[in-house]
Amino acid sequence: MTAQALANAAYIAAALLFIMSLAGLSKHETGRTGIRYGIAGMAIAMTASIWLSFSGQWSEATFIGLGLLVAALIAGGVIGLWRAKVVAMTGMPELIALFHSFVGLTAVLVGWNGALHAKEMSPELAAVHSAEVFIGVFIGAITFTGSIVAYLKLSAKISSKPLILPGRNYINLVALVGFIALTVAYVITPDLSLLIAVTVLALALGWHLVASIGGGDMPVVVSMLNSYSGWAAAATGFLLSNNLLIVTGALVGSSGAYLSYIMCKAMNRSFVSVIFGGYGIEAAPQGEEETGEHTEIDAASVAELLSSAKTVVITPGYGMAVAQAQYPVAELTKRLREKGVEVRFGIHPVAGRLPGHMNVLLAEAKVPYDIVLEMDEINDDLAKTQVVLVIGANDTVNPAATENPSSPIAGMPVLKVWEAENVIVFKRSMASGYAGVANPLFYKPNTKMLFGDAKDRVNDILKAL
Repeated sequence: MTAQALANAAYIAAALLFIMSLAGLSKHETGRTGIRYGIAGMAIAMTASIWLSFSGQWSEATFIGLGLLVAALIAGGVIGLWRAKVVAMTGMPELIALFHSFVGLTAVLVGWNGALHAKEMSPELAAVHSAEVFIGVFIGAITFTGSIVAYLKLSAKISSKPLILPGRNYINLVALVGFIALTVAYVITPDLSLLIAVTVLALALGWHLVASIGGGDMPVVVSMLNSYSGWAAAATGFLLSNNLLIVTGALVGSSGAYLSYIMCKAMNRSFVSVIFGGYGIEAAPQGEEETGEHTEIDAASVAELLSSAKTVVITPGYGMAVAQAQYPVAELTKRLREKGVEVRFGIHPVAGRLPGHMNVLLAEAKVPYDIVLEMDEINDDLAKTQVVLVIGANDTVNPAATENPSSPIAGMPVLKVWEAENVIVFKRSMASGYAGVANPLFYKPNTKMLFGDAKDRVNDILKAL
């Protein structure tokens, strides 16, 4: 059996393991197994690729290439292990966005490399190769700058508010038409000036697409960028004639796109508008900050309220993750259930900064799966609930989404916590949420504010209990 045949067999095994990994990651109970399948698949893929690259005749260039490869593996491994160790769970969304940018940059570099070596292609394949180069560079450049902007927004290094340029939709449309025209021209006459033009165009378009999206929709954006990075990897696979990259890229691209579609449905958003940066098309109205009198409460009073309640719902958000309050929240849940109180969790589809962010945190703290419910499963029960604890959530419980048609988050399904008998909001201050939208929930007559670090306040409640 030839080296290429053996490598292809290994690639098939790796692809199957990646599919099994995706299947495993779809459930909490099989998540760890899914991760193991993915690691095994990647190990097989890397081993096969390295072996195939150096299975031919050895020369001085081969040894140089092997040395560079080993150096890259060591550097990447060290950096990867270091980042995995120091990055907190709350920092994972921006780290993932940064990872996507590397995939996009790789696609751009591979595309340029393919263009510089296009003379080695046979005339019959030249046109196909030129199209592959152009499309790969375009997708990769959009992914690169789009992911950088997502990282900057998620890490609060730039404002999370959407950038509203005059005629923003026309800008995107002109860029798309320009890409098509440049692609046709490049296929007919492969000129590096055209490749430079499409690289600059795609870099600018990627920046504009994500900059135009508001913070409340960033979880969908991260998911969509994941899809883009998959298609960029598939384009790289075509350029390198690597079947595994094509298959793996298609898996990542299609699964990311499908996840984005599901999230868009859950948020009452248009899937097409994600692709074209259509979120946040309206800037938040100026001078419409919520005003009114809010009511404060202390931990002892909350403990007393919980002790006398029969039904309690906890709606966590990013603030819980930042405070690492999931462990005392799990202990509070356990304590209340021992007292005969029915405790459940209501999880918004985009609670936190990533799909499943809150579910992972609660599973980590050993909260039983059967009491962690999705928004659609628990929303109708909130009106019959005596106490709702809003721990670090803001935009996902904002009544402006249903009551204010001019709100930037209008139409987005939210947890209707204000329908409960009592609402306790855990917050550090009265500031608006990540989407930059004021929250009238804080001024409802049945809402009381418990200020301070969420972890400290929950521990205070536990002491009072």
